[in-house]
Amino acid sequence: MLKTGRVALGRMEEVIFGKPAAEAVAETVQRLGAQRVFLMVSGTLNRETDEIEKVRRALGNYCVGTFDAMPPHTPRAAVIAAANQARAAKADLIVTVGGGSITDGAKAVQLCLALGIDTPEGMDACRANATRDSAPGAVLGIRQVSVPTTLSAGEFSAISGVTDERRKVKELFRHPMAIPQVVILDPAVTVHTPEWLWLSTGIRAVDHCVEGVCSREAHPYADAQGLRGLTLLTQGLKAVKADPSNLEARLDCQLGSWLSMGPLASGVPMGASHGIGYILGAAFDVPHGHTSCIMLPSVMRWNKPANADRQAMISAAMGRPGAEAADVLHEFIAGLGMPRSLSAVKIGPEHFDKIAQGAMNTPWVPRNPRPIPTPAQIREILELAA
Repeated sequence: MLKTGRVALGRMEEVIFGKPAAEAVAETVQRLGAQRVFLMVSGTLNRETDEIEKVRRALGNYCVGTFDAMPPHTPRAAVIAAANQARAAKADLIVTVGGGSITDGAKAVQLCLALGIDTPEGMDACRANATRDSAPGAVLGIRQVSVPTTLSAGEFSAISGVTDERRKVKELFRHPMAIPQVVILDPAVTVHTPEWLWLSTGIRAVDHCVEGVCSREAHPYADAQGLRGLTLLTQGLKAVKADPSNLEARLDCQLGSWLSMGPLASGVPMGASHGIGYILGAAFDVPHGHTSCIMLPSVMRWNKPANADRQAMISAAMGRPGAEAADVLHEFIAGLGMPRSLSAVKIGPEHFDKIAQGAMNTPWVPRNPRPIPTPAQIREILELAA
C-alpha cells in the first residue's frame, strides 16, 4: 500500500503525496478558493494519455485554459506565450502537470503576470543575480500548484531557469513567492514518463543531494535531508529500473527528490556539476538529467582533495562505505544505462573553452568546494568527463 500524507511547510503551503493527482488538484483548488484555473501541462500527457483530461474533468468549469507547448530548457518565447494566454483567460491559479521545464515556466509566468511583462525582451528587467531577486518587493498575486512527473525537483525551489534564445544562455529568475504553493506527488501519473527521463532526472536529484552534502557550506540540517534523500533515490531508481510498474519505488524516488532540495532550501549552494550543467543545457541542448549523469562523477573526482571526508558520507549513504564516491556514482549511473561522458552527447574538446568561460559566470562555480579561480580548472574537470 502506498504511503500517503500531507506536510505543511512555510512559504510553500504543503506537499501532498500518494493521492490521485486529479482528486488532489480539485480539493486543493477548492481549499484555495480559486475560480479560474489555468493548466500548464506536458504536451505528451495531454495528447497521448488521459491524465490531463482527468484533471480537467475534476476541475469542471473552474478550468479556463490549457497550455501544452513548453519546450525543454524553458525558452523565453514559450514563457511569454503561456503568460499571455493565462492573462487573456483571467486566470487566478496556475496548475502544472509535467517536468521541470513546465514547472520553471510557470514560476516565470507568475512573474510576468505580476509585472505586466508581455514580450521576451521585457524579461530583461527582472533577471536575478547572486544578491538580487527578480522584482524584489513585488507581490505575486497568481500562485502555482505543481504535479511533477520527473525528479529534477524544481517544484521545491523559488528559482526558475529560463533560456534566453538570443544568447543561448540560461538565466535565473527568483522570487520567494514563485515556489509552488502546493506540490502533489502522485506516482501513478509518472508511469507515462519515458524511462530515460525518469532515471536521468533522478540523477539530477542525486546531484542536488551530493553537491549539497559535499559543499563547504553544508550544515547538519541540510545533511540529514540530503543523505536520506540520496538513500531513497538510489534504492528507488534501481527498483524502478527493474520494475517500471513499482509505484512504491516511484513514490520513494519522489520523496527522495523532495528531500534533495533540503540543502538548497536551507542556504547550501550547489557546485561545479550544476554550474557546468547550466551551460551544457542552454548552449548544447543536453537534457538536464544527462548533464548530471555526465558531470557529477568527474566533479567529485576533481573535488576530492578538498572534501574527502564529505565524500565518504556519500558512499555510505549509497550502501558502499569506504569506496571512492566518484566510482560509486559512476557505477550507479552506468547501471541505470545513462550517458557517462561528454563524448556520449557529442561534445568534444573544441567546445571546452566556451563551456569553461560560460560556467565561470554561473552562480554555483564560484561556490564549488574546491576553489575554481579561472576557466583552466573547469577545463580540467571537462577533460575528466571527456
